[in-house]
Amino acid sequence: MIDESGALVGAVNMLIDITERKRAEQDGRLLASIVESSDDAIVSKNLDGIITSWNRGAARLFGYTAEEIVGKPITTMIPADRLDEETQIIECIRRGDRVDHYETIRRRKDGSLVEISLTVSPVKDAQGRIVGASKIARDITELRRAQEQQNLLLREMSHRVKNLFAVASGVVTLSARSARTPQDMAKAVRDRLDALTRAHELTRPGLISIAEKSNQDTTLHALLGTIFSPYAEISKDCERVIISGPEVPIGGSAVTSFALLLHEFATNAAKYGALASASGCVRVDWSAEEDELVLTWQEQGGAPIEGQPECNGFGSMLANRIVNSQFGGRLSHDWKPEGLTIHLSVPIQQLAK
Repeated sequence: MIDESGALVGAVNMLIDITERKRAEQDGRLLASIVESSDDAIVSKNLDGIITSWNRGAARLFGYTAEEIVGKPITTMIPADRLDEETQIIECIRRGDRVDHYETIRRRKDGSLVEISLTVSPVKDAQGRIVGASKIARDITELRRAQEQQNLLLREMSHRVKNLFAVASGVVTLSARSARTPQDMAKAVRDRLDALTRAHELTRPGLISIAEKSNQDTTLHALLGTIFSPYAEISKDCERVIISGPEVPIGGSAVTSFALLLHEFATNAAKYGALASASGCVRVDWSAEEDELVLTWQEQGGAPIEGQPECNGFGSMLANRIVNSQFGGRLSHDWKPEGLTIHLSVPIQQLAK
C-alpha cells in the first residue's frame, strides 16, 4: 500500500482458490491415462478427416504408431469400397449426432482387413462448437468367428436330428423285411436302434464342442463295423456291407471327425442310396500306400441315380470341411446310374493323431 506522499507502507494479499483448476487438471490427466491405456482403439480427428490423436490401443489394432499416423487422413485405414462411409460419418458429426456401434471393416498397416465395431462422437471446443470427432474401435474378429461357429453347430445339430429321424424310419423298414412275428420285429428294431446309438455316440463330441476330443484310439475296421452295424444284414442277392483293407489305426483326436464323415456317408446310403433298397449293398475298400489312406466307397443295387445333385446340402459341405480343412485330404463323388462311388484320400499321419 502507498500513502499520500507516495511511500510504501503496506501490502495487499490476494488469495485465489485454484482448487477447481487443480481438480480439472487431475481429471484431465486421469482421462488421458484411461484413453492411453485402453485396449480399445481411441482416435480423434478434425472435421476434415485428419487424425489428431492416436492411443496405444489404436497402434495395436491397426499397426501404425502415433508418430506415423497423426496428421494423416483417416481414409488411410478405410478400404476403397467403403470410402463413402467416412462422408456419411462426417455429416452425422456436423449435425451433432453420434454413430453408435457401427460394424464395418478397416485396413491395417500390413494391408490385412479387420472387422471392427465403431462408435463415433462429436468433439466440441470451449464455446460448444463441433470441431472434430472421437472414434472408439473394437476388434470383433473373434466374436464373428464364435458366431459363425455357433451357427455351424446349430445347423449341424439340425442336420443330424433330421438324419436320425429318417434313418430310424429306414431301420423299421429294414427290420420288417425279415421279421416273422411282432416280437421278432421289436427285437430287430431295438437292436438296430442300439447300434445306431453307438454309431452316433462316436460323433457326439464334435457336436458339443470342437475342442472336445475322443481319447480312445481305434482302427478303421472297428470304426466301420460300428458305423454299419445298424444296417448289416445278409440278403439273398449280396452281403449288405463288405469292408476290405489293411488295419489302419485311428488316433483319439481323429476318431470323432472321421466317424462323423463315415456316419454321413452311411446315413445318406440309408436315406437315398444302396442301404435304402432291399437288394442294395455297400462295398468299402482301402489301401495304405506311401503314407496315404486311399478309400473307395461303392454303392450298388439301390434306386437308379439320375445324375449329380443340382446343389450341395449341409452334409456335403460338412464332409468337405472335414476332409479338406481338418485332414488335408481329397474327396470326390462319382454319380453313376448304378450307384454312388466316393473316392477319399487322407494322409495317414493325420488319422494317427
